[in-house]
Amino acid sequence: MRRFDWLKEIQRLDPERDFLRIHRITTTYEFPWDVARALELALYRTYAVPSIGRLLAETAELTDRTQKRYDDTALLLDAVTEHGFDTEDGRTAIRRINQMHRSYDITNDDMRYVLCTFVVVPARWLDQYGWRRLSGHEKHASAVYYRTLGRHMGISGIPQNFQEFERCLDDYEHAHFGWDEGGRRVSDATLGLMAGWYGPLAPVVRGASKALLDDTLLDTFRYERPRPAVRAAVRGALRLRARSVRLLPPRRRPHYARQNPEIKGYPNGYTIAGLGTFPQGRPTGGCPVPH
Repeated sequence: MRRFDWLKEIQRLDPERDFLRIHRITTTYEFPWDVARALELALYRTYAVPSIGRLLAETAELTDRTQKRYDDTALLLDAVTEHGFDTEDGRTAIRRINQMHRSYDITNDDMRYVLCTFVVVPARWLDQYGWRRLSGHEKHASAVYYRTLGRHMGISGIPQNFQEFERCLDDYEHAHFGWDEGGRRVSDATLGLMAGWYGPLAPVVRGASKALLDDTLLDTFRYERPRPAVRAAVRGALRLRARSVRLLPPRRRPHYARQNPEIKGYPNGYTIAGLGTFPQGRPTGGCPVPH
């Protein structure tokens, strides 16, 4: 195989019909490391919406059990990518996602916004730091994939194409980003988790992570803006990595999130049905979409 053979296969596929195949190639063959980082950033952005950040702080899942929440989120989303929407494992993962969300009073608008981050943030990350930019086929397929996931989650008013997802995200952030003490606590816990993966380098990683945030996010969380030299160094290092990855041969086997070293909470394995939280004293609800 040559470096652009996967892209050539993507271009031969129909993004409306073959969206799952395209999404798998993009996320597990072409950009597994980048997509993992971009999805971390996507979820992190949601904390800046006070209704989301406050709820996450109240549940304490991201402040007291940060690693478990990180693992469960990655593994449940990963299961849908790996197994699809029409298999037992894929349906079980979606059912668990729905049961957790339906245990709380979450607005449709907030749910739709989170869905938008999964589409838009990885595309913007790859445009800046990927070894190549996403093709139009890939953006189209990503929109269809998350449009399908959103329908399985019972979300209404889902954008229909990438441009609509992008516009929805930007408009929602402009209208709703704001300071909240709970959101800041969740942000601090998440940065602490990611920095803690690197032991003595934790302070450096924490600073590097903030250097990747835009000023709107930094100001919302009331963080001091990094020095321009720090930002330039961190972002330059990622672009240097991209140029190096471009020279590597294409991946021949898929790499799923469950294989990432950041997933630390299940050394003895896990079942999809056992992932996530089971809030006491709250209705778990069922899947809003019949299968």
